Amino acid sequence: MEEKRMFKVMVDGVEYAYPQGTPYRTIAADFQQRFPYDILLVNRDGKLCELHKTLDRDCSLKMITAQDVPGIQTYERSAVFLMIKAFYDVAGHENVERICVEHSLSRALFIRAQGNFILDQALLDRVEARMRELSAQALPIEKRSVGTDDAIELFQRERLVHKAQLLSFRTDSHVNVYSLDGFVDYFYGYMVPDTGYIRCFGLQLFESGFVLRLPTRKNPGHLDDFQPAMKVFRELYESNMRAEALNVSNVADLNAAVSQGNATPLILAYEAMMEKKIGDIAADIASRKEVRFVMIAGPSSSGKTTFSHRLSTQLRACGLRPHAIATDNYFKNREDTPRDENGQYDFEGLGAMDVEQFNTDMVRLLNGETVEMPTYNFKKGVREYNGNTLALREGDVLVIEGIHCLNDQFTHALPRESKYKIYISCLTTLNIDDHNRIPSTDARLLRRIERDARTRGYSAQATIKMWPSVRRGEENNIFPFQDSADVIFNSALIYETALLKTYVQPLLFGVPRDSEEYIEAKRLLKFLNYFLPIPADDIPKTSLMREFIGGGCYHV
Repeated sequence: MEEKRMFKVMVDGVEYAYPQGTPYRTIAADFQQRFPYDILLVNRDGKLCELHKTLDRDCSLKMITAQDVPGIQTYERSAVFLMIKAFYDVAGHENVERICVEHSLSRALFIRAQGNFILDQALLDRVEARMRELSAQALPIEKRSVGTDDAIELFQRERLVHKAQLLSFRTDSHVNVYSLDGFVDYFYGYMVPDTGYIRCFGLQLFESGFVLRLPTRKNPGHLDDFQPAMKVFRELYESNMRAEALNVSNVADLNAAVSQGNATPLILAYEAMMEKKIGDIAADIASRKEVRFVMIAGPSSSGKTTFSHRLSTQLRACGLRPHAIATDNYFKNREDTPRDENGQYDFEGLGAMDVEQFNTDMVRLLNGETVEMPTYNFKKGVREYNGNTLALREGDVLVIEGIHCLNDQFTHALPRESKYKIYISCLTTLNIDDHNRIPSTDARLLRRIERDARTRGYSAQATIKMWPSVRRGEENNIFPFQDSADVIFNSALIYETALLKTYVQPLLFGVPRDSEEYIEAKRLLKFLNYFLPIPADDIPKTSLMREFIGGGCYHV
């Protein structure tokens, strides 16, 4: 019998030896005691590998748990697969018409289910019990490659029409499908090796559907309280309804519209919807005679600047005179800026702002005084006064954009009735298919990659590298206040990923293979492959997307 070749495996700088063909799951088990949570994947020399894969070369391995971004994504994906399998088992395959995993909501996924059953908590309790039964059995989640035509036929037979339609636009001759106890599905991304890894979850009836509660990276073994931001949920739900009204619920629907030459009508219809929403907000502001401060906040790459311009145009149409105020001009002088735990300047915390000077100036304006407005010199790190004055007259409103605009501590001296607060975010509702959602953070990251490259000369690698820091700032300074807004504005455009594909794809191919950012770049490239591209020719110059791809009529 031929002796198996031994391969060198480096883990944390120490060399080990394993025989050829050793499953990565076996290797992971040797290091599991070093980690508080299950190892779900391995990073082999910059490439993510599922644990069922086997050793075939000398390599360095890094263990991935749910405390890592790829790990928590794998856990979520696997939990969704388990839930869908259990739902079919409990409700009966013949009775399930559709299960749609729509979007995230307060450490949970909102899901709608349609079919010949009564969706109530009793049914969900039975589904959750079935999930726990399957988890206890540690059933294998098997992956296999099948011909694309065979996969399309399989999903049509199983009445998973959305998946069959999606695959009909793939050029690959083969696709990977996953099976669990006879149930077959298609997923975008990696899976855990068996159901025994999926132990922390919960199902709860919510609004017109239910939520699958899941753990977070901070504490993968625990479910936090479900405290949904209801205003955000309502906006997401309405956005879903608008998309369904245009017959575009997923990427397959969008690709069908593009391939049939219907992209332009879709673009114009969605842009018209967005303009109407902005007009409605302006009309609401105009109806509140006491409002003098329009406060706009939202996470990175939400399109705040273009939205502010378009809102100002609509406010003028309502007979008001808007004046733009940038809160960046109220940064503290650099020497007074607080530092974070790493000794770096913390420009995103409220402590970086001269809150008292801002409130003093705004109160004086509210009282009818003329105020000299500051300009922040970012090169020198000081606030300067250059003789720019402002006074509020009848019909004047200030349009103020900044990270802290929803935080009442930032505007503590201003009467509540004088403020109109707007939360803007790219709350994408277009998913790959019914079982594969697109996180809104992915849509914002694609926007940011293109804008950074076009306006700042940053590489995609640089943008991906700084993204976790940007996200932490959002978690601390924006998301806690989103539901305090008077109105939520969803800046996501249903066609935008297809538009951005042509711009972002070459930038992502430029991320070096040996860099830490390559894994994320590769994931985004795979994601973009699902979309047929849309040219920018018919994108209006007023479109929010012009803030990212250029060619707009606003100076942003």
